Amino acid sequence: MIRLENISKIYNPGTAAAVIALKDVSLIIKNKEFVTLIGVNGSGKSTLLNLLAGTNKPDSGKIFISEEEVNDLPEHRRCRWIARVFQNPLAGTASELSILENFRLASIRTKSKSLKTGTDAAFRNLVKEKISYLGLGLENKIEQPMGTLSGGQRQALTLIMAIMDDAEILLLDEPTAALDPRTAGLIMQIADDLISKFQLTAILVTHNLKDAVNYGTRIIQMNDAMIARDVLKSEKPGLSINNVYDWFD
Repeated sequence: MIRLENISKIYNPGTAAAVIALKDVSLIIKNKEFVTLIGVNGSGKSTLLNLLAGTNKPDSGKIFISEEEVNDLPEHRRCRWIARVFQNPLAGTASELSILENFRLASIRTKSKSLKTGTDAAFRNLVKEKISYLGLGLENKIEQPMGTLSGGQRQALTLIMAIMDDAEILLLDEPTAALDPRTAGLIMQIADDLISKFQLTAILVTHNLKDAVNYGTRIIQMNDAMIARDVLKSEKPGLSINNVYDWFD
């Protein structure tokens, strides 16, 4: 479970450029919930993800993951719970390394590294099995450099890499914003399938109302650095892209 208690964050405090990013935000996300965060630019969505991931620290308030306070826990220590997929398909992979080598790096991100860490036959078979979930035929190209793939293929592989080390929480930071509509739809379907298959707790930041309507079990709308609305979809039957604004009234 994720719990935020009275979280506030100000960038450039005490200066003319000060920006209030979050104001006294409290939130509970239960295990295996799939939450979508919507709101205009600057409303606090990405800041919330950054604080959860440990990229930034809150100025006040407390963050708990699995009942452990993590305010002072750095980003690399939170990896045992949290995986993240970014907007840019290039951000989550190393272009010069092969698909297999990228997966090896992903699989040991929370483990002690040693010279014994390698890509033996058992690991190759595991990677092929995981990649086959995508249905893209990439399991037959694991020696191919990651940089030779399309943005959509790389983002799809990033989704699989994110769960190679048994993460429990998946943060999706506008994962389809840089993709064409057809590829974006495919990536969201893959993400939804993986979240369901591996019983992940997931948070999707998106500007795409269609995705907010079609995916997840709960929608949180942020505005002016605060949570403006927080609604379970099961409590609002008949939701569609045509009536989503009325749905929030």
